[in-house]
Amino acid sequence: MSLPTYDQLMLPLMKLLSELDRPIKISEAANILAERSELPEAELNKTLASGKNIFKDRVSWAKTYLVKAGLIYQPKRAYCEISDLGKTIDLLKLNIITNEFLSQFDGFNDFKFGKKQEDSISAQNLENIDNLEHYRSIQTPEESIEIASKELNQSIKDELLEKIKSNTPIFFEQLVVDLLVAMGYGGSHQDAAQAIGKTNDGGIDGIISEDRLGLDKIYIQAKRWENTVGRPDIQQFKGALADQVAKKGVFITTSSFSKEAIESAKKSGIVLIDGDKLTSLMIEFGLGVQIERSFHIYKIDQDRFDEDNF
Repeated sequence: MSLPTYDQLMLPLMKLLSELDRPIKISEAANILAERSELPEAELNKTLASGKNIFKDRVSWAKTYLVKAGLIYQPKRAYCEISDLGKTIDLLKLNIITNEFLSQFDGFNDFKFGKKQEDSISAQNLENIDNLEHYRSIQTPEESIEIASKELNQSIKDELLEKIKSNTPIFFEQLVVDLLVAMGYGGSHQDAAQAIGKTNDGGIDGIISEDRLGLDKIYIQAKRWENTVGRPDIQQFKGALADQVAKKGVFITTSSFSKEAIESAKKSGIVLIDGDKLTSLMIEFGLGVQIERSFHIYKIDQDRFDEDNF
């Protein structure tokens, strides 16, 4: 017997959570599934090159895909539980849960293919594909790597956002400092730290230098929110900028912006950074993340084999 794939583990994980009907640590769920698999210890102890246990890693990915589809949810960090939507699925009628099955849920498609048109394939292209399994079978190796990379990044972004939201507003303000300094703003880290969270002036949370010489200032609003940021919030920030005769403002939030808020910000030159953009920048500038492994894709150096160059 060989190790089950992550999709082969989705149904057993769903059945386990349905039986328990209570939160359980994903590590405990993996141990229970390992016992039920009756696989030899040698198989269950196999690891990736990174040292991760393969079986537990696949259970974790099964959990991630089911969470994205909305069939299970995470009441707190490292725990999972079957959701109300998951309870509506007749698990006894299923032999396996595949990506094709999960494609009926919008949350999974957003995760798998991206919410923006430029990410992966568009909804129009999806209509011309019989199913996700077929799409996967026609991908080139480079396409597979690119899509897998996007999936990994999206999973990390979601986890980053959960961790940010679980911390205090003060932590978020400090995170904003670290990010802006990593991006080259604020001069020194000490200057930036003194600027953020100190003004409390009519909707402005902080002021930071745009360059190391402090020739221009950027006014900042940093909100660790769950609800969508609306037009009134942008208008308040606009008013605060006008009072300071300020030309540049950045509104950073852990949530998202309404369409009206985005339109209002465009008219006044305010830069908006939502939760998705925030976590993308954190990954780009190495804040709160570290490289676990890196891969190189090689191609032939044709000049090396051109005799005319010798």
